[in-house]
Amino acid sequence: MQTSVFEDQGALARELARRITDAIRQSPAIVLGLPTGRTPIKLYDELARQTAGRASWARVRTFNLDEFVGIPASHPSSYRQFMEQHLFRHVDAAPEHLNFLDGTAPDLEAECRRYEAAIDAAGGIDLQILGIGTNGHIGFNEPGPELAARTHRVTLTHETRVSNAGLFGGNVEQVPVEALSMGMATILHARRIVLVATGGRKASCVQQTINGPLTTMLPASFLQLHPDAEVMVDREAAARLEGATSR
Repeated sequence: MQTSVFEDQGALARELARRITDAIRQSPAIVLGLPTGRTPIKLYDELARQTAGRASWARVRTFNLDEFVGIPASHPSSYRQFMEQHLFRHVDAAPEHLNFLDGTAPDLEAECRRYEAAIDAAGGIDLQILGIGTNGHIGFNEPGPELAARTHRVTLTHETRVSNAGLFGGNVEQVPVEALSMGMATILHARRIVLVATGGRKASCVQQTINGPLTTMLPASFLQLHPDAEVMVDREAAARLEGATSR
């Protein structure tokens, strides 16, 4: 995988936002796969700033990676509200083009199938942006003896729930124990993938993702199979990569 190292999170966010802005200008109906969490907040701030007056979101279609089970879209801790707060309310996106999983659907397996069908109907994802958990998960594809290929229901690890506690007032007990997530095959079918990692806590899983073996115990390692995947990291997240130099 191609690896790009940046001096800090701000420099990374500016460069990736520039690339996404250019991609929207070149392909106004581009299909984007988008993550949530702390890592992409600076990216979304920068993306809203850079696209203002330069690139319209009116025809852009988006698919978010995941959502908590049992949390309605209107809940302040939902990933839908996260995206509204950090990106969508700041750009001219058409609401009907913004796709989310419904964690309150009466039939969650049917909801997962619906989401897969919606991605297929959109022609697939052109550019998938990913974050990475400290345990190597992407989306909510958690480490384990096997990985689900397609959008599915998943039980979250305690580590992942702790990482999301900030959305629930710091109380890990309030974080749902289940979520819906795109599967690994869904992610790997994107035409282009960019994995973003920042901070020293991500250094070990970044090193294993790039240089380690393919293993279901580190789901991000499967990105090695993709023909057009890039890892964009800041200097701290690149600490365990030999010969890494920042720009």
